[in-house]
Amino acid sequence: MKTDETSLRIGSVLGPTLVAVTISEWINFDIWTENYPPLTYLNGMMLFAAGLGIIRFHSRWRPFWTLSITLAGWLMLAGGLLRLFFPTAPQMEPGLMSYGFIALLATLGVIMTFKSYTS
Repeated sequence: MKTDETSLRIGSVLGPTLVAVTISEWINFDIWTENYPPLTYLNGMMLFAAGLGIIRFHSRWRPFWTLSITLAGWLMLAGGLLRLFFPTAPQMEPGLMSYGFIALLATLGVIMTFKSYTS
């Protein structure tokens, strides 16, 4: 199956970004003990815009690595909306679920990076 140019371009940016963000969040998890609603709101705007851009230009639902790009876009859109409408909500607590989610996103980032740079 040939990967289209849009998937390669988005994956080559989104993959390394996911890896960098998730590793830095893992290392600096303690910074989330306090919640600053204006920063949470700003983060929500950025997540919403990035997620909307991804799903607007990449809505591929075929079972291949490119599906992870579409799913990441929808997760970013949903996370952005949550942060926009609920900026004072508590952040995730350190634990198995939060570290598991971070590990999953990092793994997706590694797969996207590898596939987009080797295809």
